[in-house]
Amino acid sequence: MNVQAVIFDIYGTLLEVRPPPDDAPARWIALWQDRLKTAPRLTLAEFGAECDRIIAREHAEARSRGIPFPEVCWPAVVLEAAPEIASLPEQERFDFQFEQAGLWHEVRLMAGAAPVLEGLADAGRPAGLASNSQPYTLQELDRGLSGAGLSRQAFAPDLCFLSFEHGFSKPDPHVFRLLAARLEMRGVEPGRTLMVGDRWDHDIEPALAQGWQAWHLTDRPAGSPAGSWADLSRFLFS
Repeated sequence: MNVQAVIFDIYGTLLEVRPPPDDAPARWIALWQDRLKTAPRLTLAEFGAECDRIIAREHAEARSRGIPFPEVCWPAVVLEAAPEIASLPEQERFDFQFEQAGLWHEVRLMAGAAPVLEGLADAGRPAGLASNSQPYTLQELDRGLSGAGLSRQAFAPDLCFLSFEHGFSKPDPHVFRLLAARLEMRGVEPGRTLMVGDRWDHDIEPALAQGWQAWHLTDRPAGSPAGSWADLSRFLFS
């Protein structure tokens, strides 16, 4: 096996993204009333539309400055869309944002992910992350991992690219170039690094362009290497 390190996408790869709860609008009202002690000024749909407007503006401004794949700061977006939460202590603002994210999608650890992460740890092969993500993503990942008896310690901090920390996102080649530099500091060459992701455009193609190997996580493999988590496990450990 010539793979020395594995970098994982999060959404659609480590975490299965599921539809929002059926009662999301009612939960939004309850969340606002519980945290802010008043009836919500915006419906959940109106809040979403305002966030979309802010994100579009921020993306346009970043692109005008030469950033082709910009990332927003989600806490700032939420604060602008719902300035009422500025009255909350910092931790309560974070909790509000995390609970609100759960009204737009639900997530759980992908079946088959845990044995692969455990196998990498046992083999002494470092794992990392390359994810278009926000602060609440880390709490979602923590919950998913904890249900399998794992933690974020499964991933080497220096091999983690989280877009909200950098202001740009995949498929920007700088994401993979940055991680390649950190891998090189560990003595891992690009050709011995494997990117695992569910999106060809965001994960597989830009990784291959940097000379990495790549595994397309899909239930409809059209080429190789590609397939399920079970297929990936066999590829890595057989």
